[in-house]
Amino acid sequence: MQKTVKLLAAITLAALTAFGLTACSKDPGSDGGNTVAATVNGKPIMFSDVEQVITEQTGGKQSQMTQLGLAQARLQVLDSLIQKEVLYQRAENEKLLPTDDEVSQYITAKKQEGGMTEEEFQKRLKETNQSEGAFREEARKLLAIQKLQNKYTASVSISDREVEEAFNANKSQFVLGRGVELAEIVVDPTDNAAQDDAKSEAEAKIKIDNIYQTLKSADFAEIARARSEDPSNVKNGDIGFASEETLKQNGFPPALISQLFGPTMSVGSYTAPVQFNGRWFIFKLKEKRLETQNRTLESPGVRQEITEALRSQRQQLLNAALLQLSLYEAKIVNKLATGMLNNPSNLGLRPAAPEAVHSPAAGATEKPATTPTPAAAAPKTATPGAAATSSASPVKK
Repeated sequence: MQKTVKLLAAITLAALTAFGLTACSKDPGSDGGNTVAATVNGKPIMFSDVEQVITEQTGGKQSQMTQLGLAQARLQVLDSLIQKEVLYQRAENEKLLPTDDEVSQYITAKKQEGGMTEEEFQKRLKETNQSEGAFREEARKLLAIQKLQNKYTASVSISDREVEEAFNANKSQFVLGRGVELAEIVVDPTDNAAQDDAKSEAEAKIKIDNIYQTLKSADFAEIARARSEDPSNVKNGDIGFASEETLKQNGFPPALISQLFGPTMSVGSYTAPVQFNGRWFIFKLKEKRLETQNRTLESPGVRQEITEALRSQRQQLLNAALLQLSLYEAKIVNKLATGMLNNPSNLGLRPAAPEAVHSPAAGATEKPATTPTPAAAAPKTATPGAAATSSASPVKK
């Protein structure tokens, strides 16, 4: 139904790591570490918080960004941090904070989804310069915001009439074309800091052959979560449904396409390792559709698809309204934006001296220079829950 009813953009709450979220760690030694970028009801958001997110999103290569690009990224990241803080404070005021047990359960679930052991989790924290305490605090904020949103969206209901109107307005979107649904396990010979990472062509070949042998007595989804070197691993390797033309456009070899659509490969089976686009793949065939199907409102699953899509759309709209109201009621001081306006030649690329932050020239407005919108977001990274398919995956939806 995602193709049928366009969903509103979700609120960006934080930059995401491979297993769910990123904590903003205070680093006084970083550029501007002691500078306040903004305040929300008096609570500061540090310039180092902004820099930490940008560093993680760019892999530490922000020096390769243009000055204007870096300034824009800082505004966008700060905007998302302001939104998150506003919603978290509202959740706190409405007594919707999660318990310590809920936070622990959430983190455990995220590690399991990413196929991470405790050792790998600690290694990831170290690589991203995060403390476990800061990570837990970020998880607490995310869960609190989810509880806040659920408070206002849980009672959303969709009528039969709405479902019928949505179907009648989008009948062509319910025509199922010829194609295959796939899951993948990927091994990349380049050093990409992925889990169980192969770092050379030789290591990649050994690893993919080992995985292929393991699959004879193991679950494909579990192996994909634990060993695949692609963001699709958080979705059990699932990369969605694709037509023959889509597969061709994404570099699939003709012999592989013929195998997937041919009679010798049945649903539930998987291919031998195949190399293309510079990586090794094993594909599992989850569904095969050789003829076009015109589904009706009474076809299995159609009503549920439409209902869930409409409910999600309405919930997103309510979340947007909740954010706008929360922003309106909060006292927001955006020092970074104010500093840019007061010193256009600098654009905030160098943090102001401490005395300048408190001077009238660097004074703050009580709202951001531009009111944040729900769609405002930090530069995106591959995410387990937000992206259906990584751009690195051979199939793009």
